[in-house]
Amino acid sequence: MENKAQNYTPEQTQLIVEQYKSGTPVEQIAEMIGKTTRSVVAKLSREGVYVAKSKSTGGVRVKKSDLVERIANRVGVPSEVFESLEKANHEVLEHLAAKLDA
Repeated sequence: MENKAQNYTPEQTQLIVEQYKSGTPVEQIAEMIGKTTRSVVAKLSREGVYVAKSKSTGGVRVKKSDLVERIANRVGVPSEVFESLEKANHEVLEHLAAKLDA
């Protein structure tokens, strides 16, 4: 059995996952490493981190739990303290997180 050529080095994989998780658009990541957008999306999917864009808004929808964790980190408390915030309106959580990030 022949060894298959590696499309992504472990370093490239780590870089694209980190960039994607930090909010860098897939198109920009692809340009950064000299790959196609489809290739990067496929790799991120295989790594289990890619979230398909919402058809209605065209953007990636962040999970409420991730927003609550981001808010908790910004105010310096464990995310468990704000666990009940996950019941809040998604849009409200997004606005709150964005305001705290500013």
